Order: sequence, then C-alpha cells, then structure tokens
Amino acid sequence: MSVTTIDLLRHGETEGEGVYRGQQDYLLTEIGREQMQSVLTDELPWQQIITSPLSRCASFAADLSRDTGLSLAYEPRFIEMSFGQWEGKTAETIEKNDPHHFFAFYDDPVLNTPPQAETLIAFQQRCISAWQAMLKQYGQRHILLVTHAGVIRLLLAHILSMPLQALFHIDVPFACLSRVEVYSDGNGDFARVLFHAGRL
Repeated sequence: MSVTTIDLLRHGETEGEGVYRGQQDYLLTEIGREQMQSVLTDELPWQQIITSPLSRCASFAADLSRDTGLSLAYEPRFIEMSFGQWEGKTAETIEKNDPHHFFAFYDDPVLNTPPQAETLIAFQQRCISAWQAMLKQYGQRHILLVTHAGVIRLLLAHILSMPLQALFHIDVPFACLSRVEVYSDGNGDFARVLFHAGRL
C-alpha cells in the first residue's frame, strides 16, 4: 500500500481585503506573507510544491522553492472559484444591491450561482480533476499545495463525502494548514484528514 501526504496551505492576507477576490489577481500584504511564513519550521517535510498561479499563492510558493530547492509546479485548475460580477465587491455591497442572489447563494450554492460566475459543480469538477492528476503524477511523496479557501473547502468536502451545500460550514482562515493522507492499493484510494487549521 502506498501513501501520499498532501498539506493544503491557504494564502495569507491580501490587498483588497474584504472583497470577493475570486480569480482576480490580488497581491499578498506583508502581514499575509508573515502569516504563511509562520507555519514553516526549520525542518520542512515536503518533496514537491504545487501552487495556484494567482500571485497571492504563487509568489510565496516561488520564494519557498527558491530558498529550499524544492521543485515547483503551477496548476491552474487549483485557482479559486470565479465569482463573476461579485469579484472585487464586498459582501455588504452585494447584500445591499442584490439581496436575492446573495442570500440564495449561501442558502444553496449548488442551485444559486452568482451572476456570470462559475457554477459550483464546474468548480468541483476541475478541482477534483486536478487532485486526481496530482496524485497520479506525484504519488508517494509529501506535497505542499498552496491554494485558496474555496479549493481547500471543496477538497476537504470531497474527502469527507460532505454535500456541496455544506461547503461554507468549513472555516479556512488565512494561512490555514490542513494535512491529508491518501492510501492506494492499486484498486482505489482511501483518503483521511489528519488535521485542519493546524501548524507543522
């Protein structure tokens, strides 16, 4: 039986705080970079870094790769969900100007997609596709995946067999670190969450 370990790291605080960032390319603040740096220890366990190509993830991943010599791969399927017309706007603004869509989305995000946004089903399909490809290419290694809150929620929900409607019940703060182990015996995979919102 082979084992692959994946540490999921959310980016830290960004510019434009308080808005739906989605697929817009906001930069990390200095505080955000410090938040991500704070999860590291002198002895890093990883053998491979994979990152979303958006700057708030990729800039930290590239610096870590440069400083440690760890191999780095960019995976665009691990970018955040597109929020369409909501991107760049605060929840307060959206709630005030479009309360119907706003509350409907949080009541049932599967059936109520924000205007011009990516559907949750499409988001799920691309993230799980990237996850499966990652396991195939980097199996039996210890991987650091630097990505976004929505991606982490979706992957954890997938592993835990949670309905998509419950996605927002998972809190993913800045620089949140979660660890997953995936066991494979050639006939299928079994994944389990070892910790969430932890530290190395």
